[in-house]
Amino acid sequence: MASSTLGTCSVALLSSTYPSSSSNHSFQSLSLASGRKLYGGIGICRIKGTSQFSVASVATEVNSVQQAQKIAAKESQRPVYPFPAIVGQDEMKLCLLLNVIDPKIGGVMIMGDRGTGKSTTVRSLVDLLPEIMVVAGDPYNSDPEDPEFMGIEVRERVLKGESLQVVLSKINMVDLPLGATEDRVCGTIDIEKALTEGVKAFEPGLLAKANRGILYVDEVNLLDDHLVDVLLDSAASGWNTVEREGISISHPARFILIGSGNPEEGELRPQLLDRFGMHAQVGTVRDAELRVKIVEERARFDKNPKEFRDSYKAEQEKLQTQISSARSSLSSVQIDQDLKVKISKVCAELNVDGLRGDIVTNRAAKALAALKGRDKVIAEDIATVIPNCLRHRLRKDPLESIDSGVLVIEKFYEVFS
Repeated sequence: MASSTLGTCSVALLSSTYPSSSSNHSFQSLSLASGRKLYGGIGICRIKGTSQFSVASVATEVNSVQQAQKIAAKESQRPVYPFPAIVGQDEMKLCLLLNVIDPKIGGVMIMGDRGTGKSTTVRSLVDLLPEIMVVAGDPYNSDPEDPEFMGIEVRERVLKGESLQVVLSKINMVDLPLGATEDRVCGTIDIEKALTEGVKAFEPGLLAKANRGILYVDEVNLLDDHLVDVLLDSAASGWNTVEREGISISHPARFILIGSGNPEEGELRPQLLDRFGMHAQVGTVRDAELRVKIVEERARFDKNPKEFRDSYKAEQEKLQTQISSARSSLSSVQIDQDLKVKISKVCAELNVDGLRGDIVTNRAAKALAALKGRDKVIAEDIATVIPNCLRHRLRKDPLESIDSGVLVIEKFYEVFS
């Protein structure tokens, strides 16, 4: 444990513990940019070239227990349909993959006919989700290195100079049921304990569990309005605040919002629709041979899930490696100024409100380039993602019969030609 002083600012540094296969200590240094930056009210002094984070390892016994628990938990889970086995829904699959690569894209809204595999596809994403570093025992999946993703208690421990035990954990995917109460979503405060013992007794909700993960809402267009407002607030600020009887508790709630629904059951409020980074339209497969293949594959899975999953294991692992590589190389992907200007021109000529369309299109194009193993965005990448980024942001014209995705593509070729 060390601390650095710059002027009057004294900062306790993180001492993090990583799971390791041996009992030897391993150390890692992170060179940080110079300067002082405020993260949620915490002043962090950064000195270039110095080690700000010292990292130690967990004992072998603890690690072996964790590994055994992980394996046991995985084997006891309900078998999930493999992601590579889903055919005929390439647009939806691509949107989901791009959001896993870059969570800042802002989630996916999947709308389409009933029985087209929307929920199956989203839940099959769980196996592909990479592991992230979290503070052990923390209900908010706090990031040990980024104060923006830390719960209040973890921040206080950091400032006191306490060491943090860090473990690797799969990114969470939390299902938000339609009948969920606001207390279940946001969390509850035990007023009696707070008054009698003088402590903030908080029971975290689904938003806490979804922090740094995925929040999936099936039939999102049937969600109660007050829950929609809660999701809007959290999606906008990245924080969830619960207030009861003069007691206020906040915690980070940054998540990828994924929603699915059937347009026949009702439209989404424009405010919520705009919060989704991408929009995927799912249609019923019309090709007879492909339909037969889907039915046969599903029958194989129902008959013997384990054997079916094993048959796709190689493809699954290949895709996992591809996602991991894309996440690592994402920061180095570049997009030319000329392409940025053309993206904004398409958005302007389509009368897209706000700048979210421009931002999301740039992010999605970079994520696609990273997925394809390139360090530079090309026009083809933009053509692939721009309908999904803009179609749900266009103003609805009741007299317009043309599909909004087609309208975006036509404008793209007009500007990029």
